[in-house]
Amino acid sequence: MLVVDDSALVRKLLGQVLGAEPDLQVEFARNGLEALEKLTTFKPDVLTLDIHMPELDGLQTLDRIMLERPSPVVMVSSLTEEGAEITLEALRLGAVDFVAKPGGAVSLRMDEFAPQVVAKVRSAVQTRLPSSLRLKDRIRHRTGSVAARRSAAQPSLAAATGEGLVLVGTSTGGPPALEKLLTGLPGDFPWPVLVAQHMPATFTGPLAKRLNGLCALEIVEVDRTMPIERGHVYIGRGDGDIVVAPRSGGLVAKPAEALEYPWHPSTDRLVRSAMACLPAGQLIGVLMTGMGDDGASAMTLLRDKGGRVIAEAEETAIVWGMPGELVKAGGADLVLPLPDIAARLRELTPCR
Repeated sequence: MLVVDDSALVRKLLGQVLGAEPDLQVEFARNGLEALEKLTTFKPDVLTLDIHMPELDGLQTLDRIMLERPSPVVMVSSLTEEGAEITLEALRLGAVDFVAKPGGAVSLRMDEFAPQVVAKVRSAVQTRLPSSLRLKDRIRHRTGSVAARRSAAQPSLAAATGEGLVLVGTSTGGPPALEKLLTGLPGDFPWPVLVAQHMPATFTGPLAKRLNGLCALEIVEVDRTMPIERGHVYIGRGDGDIVVAPRSGGLVAKPAEALEYPWHPSTDRLVRSAMACLPAGQLIGVLMTGMGDDGASAMTLLRDKGGRVIAEAEETAIVWGMPGELVKAGGADLVLPLPDIAARLRELTPCR
């Protein structure tokens, strides 16, 4: 079995308790990342998993375990006693059971704690996880990885020619995701980028200002009608929408009053407005972390008409709602982890 806990004291105490059982071989991991590594090297029959850990917490680790190598897991944490919601979430993700660390000095209450741990570990190791447990998630996780590995060989994703636009939609977790994406694009990136980030109006201006100080591209908030130019990123003003419109001499980005779309700035509306101005082959859609399904339908349509569409992979998305809905709809050419998206955009756009 594998004991996963960031506390050296808890690892020692659990090691003493479980190591005293003659038929248990015990190894240890100090955090979730070590646990995932030992998942393939040590191949435990059962794990005890702390919830509160640095780098990769217990719930994130549990989620990865259930996607990569489903195994019986018993959650062990002080949080499981007081945090019913966290415990229920762990069980929803696939944990077999939980045991609460005793309060106060753990070492003084091990006589009470030890039998519970041993009993629950033995019960868990006898559990046969159903083959259907999170089956759709596991399939999506694996096929997403395959799509990412195969993407470079797909002839339909050859680099575009001429002028075009990159259309980005994101929501929860979007600001750090945008930073990662946009700092990966050079100052001479050939296509303008337009962004619909779900956010109040008081936030989008400071967001654009902060990103502008970090990125090689010029980043502005669309608070008025602006000509769309190379070397620029246009972030829609919050509480309304951002749309693309034709003007003599070129295209403009402009703010628009929020209409029937449920989220604002609306990714669906941004993409549809761009498709009304340019052929789909001159557009690239990128849908990243966020709750809900904004952008999934419009980007699926964009792909159907010959545009290129990238969805952020579940492994890096804070919330795999929007990109997940896009993948389920069959609207993504590529499913890529966030760190790989900027490089792929550089490959898909023509050099200046």
